[in-house]
Amino acid sequence: MLKINIQGHAECTVNDRNTAASVGSGDLHVFSTPYMIALMEEAAQSSVAPELEEGQSTVGTGLSVSHEAATPVGMKVWAESRLTAIDGRKLTFEVRAFDECGLIGQGTHERVIIKRQRFLEKAEAKKG
Repeated sequence: MLKINIQGHAECTVNDRNTAASVGSGDLHVFSTPYMIALMEEAAQSSVAPELEEGQSTVGTGLSVSHEAATPVGMKVWAESRLTAIDGRKLTFEVRAFDECGLIGQGTHERVIIKRQRFLEKAEAKKG
């Protein structure tokens, strides 16, 4: 059962594949903003997945975050999420990311509960 304050966690180590230089979001070998965002989404998604009905999933629909500190290759990073609002199918999360020295990013993330099969059929229908 979905309830306010469900918390999530996701982590990784900064490596050559998730740097800004690697993903094209910059030219520095530090943890990239796109990967920080993906980690935040993973924390949120995985926190509510066990509470959904069979055949349901969630998709990200909104994100407002700041990336406040750089993290070099080799350091551990993690994201934490907390479900702060439930409005019908819309879920709102507070998200924060950290490295071994402290906070590196924070913001809010919205997800919507969807019926997996219907969603995929609608996406495939775009092909014509």
